[in-house]
Amino acid sequence: MVGAGPAGLATAAELSRRGVPYRLVERGATLGHTWENLYDSLTLHTGRHMSTLPGMKYAPGTALFPSRGEFLDYLRRYAARNAISVETGMEVRTIERTGNGWTATLASGEQISASHIVMATGIVSNPRAPTLPGRERFRGRVLHAVEYRRPDEFIGKRVLVVGVGNSGGEIGSELARAGAKVTVAVRSGAHVVPRQIGPVPAQYFRYLVGKLPRRAQEVILARIQARLQRRFGPPVLPRPAYSPLDAIPLIGFHLVDCIRDGLVELKLAAPVAFTDDGVRFSDGSSAAFDVVLLATGYAPALAPLGSLVQVDAKGFARRSDRVTSADQPALWFVGHNYDHTGGITNIRRDAPAVAAAIAARRGTR
Repeated sequence: MVGAGPAGLATAAELSRRGVPYRLVERGATLGHTWENLYDSLTLHTGRHMSTLPGMKYAPGTALFPSRGEFLDYLRRYAARNAISVETGMEVRTIERTGNGWTATLASGEQISASHIVMATGIVSNPRAPTLPGRERFRGRVLHAVEYRRPDEFIGKRVLVVGVGNSGGEIGSELARAGAKVTVAVRSGAHVVPRQIGPVPAQYFRYLVGKLPRRAQEVILARIQARLQRRFGPPVLPRPAYSPLDAIPLIGFHLVDCIRDGLVELKLAAPVAFTDDGVRFSDGSSAAFDVVLLATGYAPALAPLGSLVQVDAKGFARRSDRVTSADQPALWFVGHNYDHTGGITNIRRDAPAVAAAIAARRGTR
């Protein structure tokens, strides 16, 4: 198994429960390496009741929306409780077919043979960054959201945040409230939903609504949007052409509140090139910035597989079901399904399915 984040840990626990031996390798120095290195203020968008791995709840007193630290503590306790063995500092460079099995080659040159491969690599280790002309002339700093940790070093600086997904919204609003001069570039807009409806996380409500026919979902969500508009006024961010059912929305009003309060400037154009001191936009205007922060999302981390698999429009490997490779036998994916229920909810569903399928092929339970 490749990757010792929540997907890899959950799959290891499920394999172990079925008596299936495994090797779980992690490129970082510790399990949960990706979560260890995300920004300090990160909290889950999903409530703790729907953010568990198979077989274990959170510790008493955990926040309704667990912080990064609380989630890391949960992962460590999960690994200890399930006696999960993680081999750290082992970056997989290539994966190749060898007969009826696989050979994974590590950065160290070591090779590991296996009858099955589980890609539990997720997306955060593969940030997407647009290639804009003129970057070499820009005298400021360019970084991706995955590199951001805390606002201290950006106080008083002119920061352009490119992208209005959940990372961009959270980081942009945090920087603005800390004293940075923030502009957020938005190309097509975003659907914005509250993080919770009363005391209930919006995710729980969306999970229940998601069981209804699409038309019924659209009617309910339209009524909620109308009610939010009556309460909070017209949307600050333009609404995109696609339905809120077709993409993960911006969760929470942190960025919207900063824009309304005048702490964040909204730029309804995309950056098209760097200048010496800033950025030129698609509307022909230019502006000076000290920092350009790319909150431009992530792509599935599949590089070790090379050309062994074909991918869809979003970069995910083609599958014959939720977890099974459509191109290669004995190749599985956990942590590669993302929807309104949350990534961890999908891991809780997919890890047992993969473990059961591998156990069945081995003739074990």
